[in-house]
Amino acid sequence: MRGPGRVERPGRRIAPGVLFSPRRFAMQHLAGLRYPFTRVLLPRTRLAYIHLRNLLTDAKRDRSARISGYVAIWLPEEFVTLYMQRGEVVNATIHDKNGSQVIAIAKALEMVPTEPEYGEICFHETDEAQLACMFTAQTRAAEPWPDGLAVSDPAVLFPYLMAITFDGSVEIIADDTVNYLVFKNGNVERAFMAAGHHGTLVDRVAKLFAREGRTGSKLQRWPEAPPLPVQAPPALVQAYRELATGLVQRLMAQGKEGAPAIAEQARQNLLPEHDSLDGFSFNGRPPRDPVTETAKLTKAIAAWMKEVIWAAVDHDVLPPEQLIKELTWDRRHMFQSAGLYDQLPWRVL
Repeated sequence: MRGPGRVERPGRRIAPGVLFSPRRFAMQHLAGLRYPFTRVLLPRTRLAYIHLRNLLTDAKRDRSARISGYVAIWLPEEFVTLYMQRGEVVNATIHDKNGSQVIAIAKALEMVPTEPEYGEICFHETDEAQLACMFTAQTRAAEPWPDGLAVSDPAVLFPYLMAITFDGSVEIIADDTVNYLVFKNGNVERAFMAAGHHGTLVDRVAKLFAREGRTGSKLQRWPEAPPLPVQAPPALVQAYRELATGLVQRLMAQGKEGAPAIAEQARQNLLPEHDSLDGFSFNGRPPRDPVTETAKLTKAIAAWMKEVIWAAVDHDVLPPEQLIKELTWDRRHMFQSAGLYDQLPWRVL
């Protein structure tokens, strides 16, 4: 993802032993890749020159910056991508020695040092459909091609996709460019290309398949092109954690010394159905950052609250409506927007 004003990569000056480590070797390939974009908001530059959280805050406050796009961050041994919709970070992925996978937004932000010595960053605007293609490629296994199919030959590949009325996306990595073709009923419906900006779409795609000078070419496909999933915001996750902790502490103040054990048992009982609860803990285990959507997280917390309140609250002494109102009042608008009150059997507002 090179943009105008590209500077020398700091990785070239990393101490010996780091530059040539196995992880570093894999990162060198990722560091050279360029993804499509419609507009450069921040050219690729050294991470030390950019305050990431200020950049993201400005994207929310500035109406002109409330766009959809991606923030790509190259660290010495990881490649982090933040996906943005209308100025908000809605998801994140990481590519490291273990491959590529989705990661909690809060965890992704924590990986970026506040005073980074090495690393690079860029902020590019792009279509949300491209973000969906990028996220799918980073988080899902590709569908294998039939044995013997010459996918590198467009005269073979495109008639095949037409014959099976393929719906989905195809990622084409040619040299240092990553390109996406979105298919509908076997036809190319949309294209997002980092390779070349001149000529017709047919000409530009044809150049991707030209063998001259092409190294490391790779074609992968995914049979669906789902929209970009949206994670629960880190602020909401933290609010629910504080709500859960506040409920347990309030019960202990009421004389329920076994409240932590009740809360943890309820979490364990509900975990098979609500995996979002893996991001919470009441037995001293460090909680994990949940990778989940707002609706799923809210449903999980509501189910947990019901279990704990029914098991540990004396309803004659402390009505659940009063307890919930006291615990949630300061953030009632956030919880109401997330749908928490609608999931509870007690009328609070």
